[in-house]
Amino acid sequence: MTLYDIPLTTLTGEPTSLAAYEGRAVLLVNVASKCGLTPQYAGLERLQQSYGERGLTVLGVPCNQFMGQEPGTADEIRTFCSTTYGVSFPLLAKTDVNGETRHPLYAELTKTADAAGEAGDVQWNFEKFLISPKGEVVARIRPRTEPEDPEVVAAIEAQLPA
Repeated sequence: MTLYDIPLTTLTGEPTSLAAYEGRAVLLVNVASKCGLTPQYAGLERLQQSYGERGLTVLGVPCNQFMGQEPGTADEIRTFCSTTYGVSFPLLAKTDVNGETRHPLYAELTKTADAAGEAGDVQWNFEKFLISPKGEVVARIRPRTEPEDPEVVAAIEAQLPA
């Protein structure tokens, strides 16, 4: 089983999977609307605008596991993201990233170590996983690292198919 085989659901309730992005680099990020790191949405959107045509998809995964910082419904999340940050990248349904109810996608992603060699649970909102166009996790970036940090941008550029 690969990451592409894991069933996912969009924020609008449609079935999907990462196979929809095969051949593209994906920056998958657990997001929240009421977090001190929420302004990272702006940087994520700029990455989508800058690199989308070159083969990057930013994929947001709302999660309410960190101090209840994503309490909204799907409609509330969509409205917040579009009106506050102009988010154009796709969003998945609210998902658990840690614990007994951890989504199978995150069960796989959290096996990946960060730059310090640490794997395991997602630390907080806005933890980022870079997935290659072949569906392999190539980088894990911790929450406080800004989306447009030079190291993140270099990692993305190294994975762009076009």
